[in-house]
Amino acid sequence: MYWTLELASHLEDAPWPATKEELIDFAIRTGAPLEVVENLQQLENGDGEIFESIEDIWADYPRDDEDFYWNRDEYEL
Repeated sequence: MYWTLELASHLEDAPWPATKEELIDFAIRTGAPLEVVENLQQLENGDGEIFESIEDIWADYPRDDEDFYWNRDEYEL
């Protein structure tokens, strides 16, 4: 199982909190890439565990806008 920013972004609008089965259903209904569905199927989930957010699935998911954008001011001379 591997996550990239592009793959994980398909779950941003998922109906959080959600179970593994709900997330798989969401990914299929929204046309997410097959890799997203496969990653969700590989999650270890005990007895209908609820995932509160994408961070429960991929702890390194960047949330701040600063994580997404290059800051020009830092590199100007």
